[in-house]
Amino acid sequence: MSAKAIILSVGVVLGAALALPAHAQATKAVPIEEAFRNSLAALPAEPLAVSGSYYVPAYSSVSMSEGRLHADFSVTLSVHNASETQLLVVRRIAYFDTAGALVENYLKAPVALKPFSTVEVFVPASDSRGGTGANFVVDWAATGEIAEPVVEALMMGSLANRHFAFISQGRPIRVIGGK
Repeated sequence: MSAKAIILSVGVVLGAALALPAHAQATKAVPIEEAFRNSLAALPAEPLAVSGSYYVPAYSSVSMSEGRLHADFSVTLSVHNASETQLLVVRRIAYFDTAGALVENYLKAPVALKPFSTVEVFVPASDSRGGTGANFVVDWAATGEIAEPVVEALMMGSLANRHFAFISQGRPIRVIGGK
């Protein structure tokens, strides 16, 4: 079989595979406040004295075969409260596309995660709005000293008969340079 025929076959298989979950994009996801009710607590009454932000690359689409082929991946963003004793307030979970435009905000209002609890955001493979340079920004806060949260994205997808999964770890957003 020629290389051109193989690429065409892979494209047909990939196209068929991606067409199957098309209903997922039309189905509205359950809000974090509902889906992770058991992971959440009431917001603390004390002032939020500590805060930070994470940048998380999320490869919802990856170029392959010298840019002639794209593989779309589902993305699961997880925000973990790594503290055994303190609440973690998540202020924002925002999803951006390759051009830096906001695609979606996943929180209507801040939520407080119980110690060692987790919340997640899922972007199906059929949702290609993020593109090859998609990313999340997660803003968090706490009332005082707290273990640094763990924020990462898991990408999963298939291309022909091969399956791929990889993780992208969030990086704290820090301003550097200046005078």
